[in-house]
Amino acid sequence: MIITRVRPSWYMGGFMMAWAVVSSLTAVAQNYTGALLTRFFLGIVEAPYYPGALYMLSTFYTRKELATRISILYSGNVLASAFAGLIAAGVFEGMDGLAGIKGWRWLFILQGAVTFVVAIVACFTLPDEPLKTRWLTPEQRQLAHDRVLRDTVGQKGDGNPWSGLREAIVDPKVWVFIVLQHLHLATNGFKNFFPTIVNTLGFNTTVTLVLTCPPFLIAGALSILWAKSSGHFNESTWHITISKIVATFGFVLACATMNVGARYFAMCVFTIGTYGVNSILLAWVGNTCGQTREKKASALALANVSATLSLIWTPYLWPKSDAPRLYCWSVAYEMDAGQAEQEDQTDRF
Repeated sequence: MIITRVRPSWYMGGFMMAWAVVSSLTAVAQNYTGALLTRFFLGIVEAPYYPGALYMLSTFYTRKELATRISILYSGNVLASAFAGLIAAGVFEGMDGLAGIKGWRWLFILQGAVTFVVAIVACFTLPDEPLKTRWLTPEQRQLAHDRVLRDTVGQKGDGNPWSGLREAIVDPKVWVFIVLQHLHLATNGFKNFFPTIVNTLGFNTTVTLVLTCPPFLIAGALSILWAKSSGHFNESTWHITISKIVATFGFVLACATMNVGARYFAMCVFTIGTYGVNSILLAWVGNTCGQTREKKASALALANVSATLSLIWTPYLWPKSDAPRLYCWSVAYEMDAGQAEQEDQTDRF
């Protein structure tokens, strides 16, 4: 909602600076209370980023282009998931005890420092909107504005972000997307435990960390191609449904066998299936609920809040006692999400 009232470049860069500072301050936490407080404030300053980025993309790209651009954006998250373990292992190994500081504290300091520099650059390089993009010529600005305007209904709101929030809340389609996004991210919650899941294959820590990379790298590349296909055919329902079928197959296979090779293949499959959904679903939200700037921003924010809430309860469905078959609950997630998707298909907008 705020992003429609301020310069998006400063909005994005400002919150990036804030979470860089909070992330670095995590390094000085001395007890559970300190760690909990820094994580709480980190969540507050991180929360505006993703819906803000989605909103900015939706102001520059048409319906057929948006899913591909979101998948490219989300590939950053995929790459972070792929290399986070290796980066952490390198910092712990090489910097633990340096200047009397523990390795895990150095990790937060480095993350914050790098992010702060990137945030400063973002403030001066990110565009605000097509007609106000400094590094485009006047003709390019007008072209960028007109092509998106032709692709939308072109309604103008009253300029009040609260009106956009009310419009989003009373729209039944937004609530369908809220349910879909919540169930989807609940299924995707395995990424928070992926090193633990891979560890059940029985390899040592180094090999385990290496094996966490390929599934995410493959999923990231294929998700971009899948999103491009969705845009090319201007179709979302079956692209999402097929992705969920693939993910369900992967989860079922992981539950059904103890063969190491088959289980690692299953991990690749359910990672590919789940990551194939995100960009298409969020592009669908922006394309369907973009009657006004304010409504689009609110709808994207509500969908992301719903998704984030799923991370509160999903960790409790992955008890350590279920190892090495840590995947079975995700089959239920996929079935629920698939059912919601089919309900949505029967009520086409």
